Amino acid sequence: MSTKISKIGILTSGGDAPGMNAAIRAVVRTGLFHGLEVYGIMRGYQGLIEDEISVLNSRSVANIIQRGGTILKTARCKDFFEYEGRKKAYENLKKRGIGGLVVIGGDGSFRGAAQFAKEFKISCIGIAGTIDKDIQGTDYTIGFDTAVNTAVEAIDKVRDTMEAHDRIFIIEVMGRDAGYIALHSGIATGAENILIPEIKTNIDDIATSLQKKGKRKKLVNLIVVAEGDDFGGAEEIQKILIKKLPKAEIRVCILGHIQRGGAPSCLDRLIASRMGYYAIQCFLEGRKNVFVGIHNDKMNYTPLESAIKSKGHICDEWLKIVKVLAS
Repeated sequence: MSTKISKIGILTSGGDAPGMNAAIRAVVRTGLFHGLEVYGIMRGYQGLIEDEISVLNSRSVANIIQRGGTILKTARCKDFFEYEGRKKAYENLKKRGIGGLVVIGGDGSFRGAAQFAKEFKISCIGIAGTIDKDIQGTDYTIGFDTAVNTAVEAIDKVRDTMEAHDRIFIIEVMGRDAGYIALHSGIATGAENILIPEIKTNIDDIATSLQKKGKRKKLVNLIVVAEGDDFGGAEEIQKILIKKLPKAEIRVCILGHIQRGGAPSCLDRLIASRMGYYAIQCFLEGRKNVFVGIHNDKMNYTPLESAIKSKGHICDEWLKIVKVLAS
């Protein structure tokens, strides 16, 4: 073992994502296999500050791979934004001899980990657990596949009602800053329009398109919108379209937090297990302060600071596909 780290902590931070438990399981069991002591930290950085830290063993993570959410809980933590909060967190790790920290979360969680590692003698390894798939450096993030499949299943059911009543439905999915869930679920369900934060929405073009389709007797139309769309989400878009299309029946369905819950998909369990395994390999190989990702089916290690400064971009090819298939 090329590192002096013998004890590590693990926490989940920010929004929960299906597959986090699979990642926790992989980190704990891989760490124990290599002779490391593994400590679970409850409620993310808040629990780290409040010393909610306990030893985990192999049985601690039994029968959790199929469960959604996170057994370690998660919370937002304003105190960790302050130096004094981070110092207290470090002292709680130091008194136990913990030299490494695995952080499962999104860009905000990584931002905190990067700052923490910079200020104190602690090596942080990140694993992306976010349904938004908005962190550059990996082709996958834990929870995205489950969330998008949940959205697809729900939209398919709504479409049955659309067809029965000849309605326009605006379905809002999660994605405050990133439109991947909307894009993928919209294409997979045959949406006529997909509205995402990355692309400015032209509401006049949408109204014109719906009018043309109405003249062709295409009365059933599906619009999938990310919550972070620049018009403010599905309900705001509905208000505008009702004014422009007074004769149309326009309904809204907001899927909300249903997308976060449920058993993780096979893909999410696999990538979570793989990332958790390689997070421990980082400690064994002496890697510090990196984010573990998968790119072209190979492990990819990105400095935490680089991973948090930029996000992935929506490929123009996908946008062209949407336009052609919706015509």
